Amino acid sequence: MTAELCNAATSRLVFVDIQARLAAAMAETERRRVLDHAGALARAAAELSIPRLVTRQYPRGLGETEPELAKLLPDAPTVDKTGFSCCRADGFEAALGDSEQIILAGMETHVCVTQTALELAASGRTVFVAADAVCSRDPADHERALTRLAHAGVGVTVTESILFEWLRDASHDRFKAVTALLPR
Repeated sequence: MTAELCNAATSRLVFVDIQARLAAAMAETERRRVLDHAGALARAAAELSIPRLVTRQYPRGLGETEPELAKLLPDAPTVDKTGFSCCRADGFEAALGDSEQIILAGMETHVCVTQTALELAASGRTVFVAADAVCSRDPADHERALTRLAHAGVGVTVTESILFEWLRDASHDRFKAVTALLPR
């Protein structure tokens, strides 16, 4: 099991397939939760200069990145894919660079997020999944996937924990700015 804390100096935040048509298939409460928490992660990463990356699953069919999230990521590289694991997409590994820790948010927990997390972990990277920033159409699939990931050694955590681990101390110069981003 992952015993590490999220580290702002070695993290990269990856938004997996948070796309308009896919998001529309989610229950409204789940869609809203993911957008709120993914948005908080995106804003905090920008405050802390943590690199961000966006993936899109077959954008011709599933649409562009959700506009609400896309506006928070204007300079983030985007990798398009047809395989379910992001690791199989051309340019994905190169876009990760030398990041030791990967934090995942996205859709769907039991498909693209799980396959990506497991392959990244198998490659030697430390992987965290923000449980409140991922979802599946079926909540049971979401829960089963989180359990599977935790048993496989992926760090299953929540947005608030990630932000406080990135900060490490209330004396951090960005503490107030970052904690103000937490969804209420």
